[in-house]
Amino acid sequence: MPTRVQSRPHPATTGGVDIRLPWWALALPALAFLALLALVLDPADAHAASGDPAIARLLERAQRLLAR
Repeated sequence: MPTRVQSRPHPATTGGVDIRLPWWALALPALAFLALLALVLDPADAHAASGDPAIARLLERAQRLLAR
């Protein structure tokens, strides 16, 4: 036996809740974007870090295992 579903006469409201972002929610992505943009515009300043050879060997081994 079907049941009746009561519909609301008007849409539910949020009661005037104000959603605001903190200042850093916009500042941090903007700062990261500017840092990456600076690296793209002047790649001479982007120096590769000298990594541990053990990490390189580990990555090579993982790549070989995934290639199988």
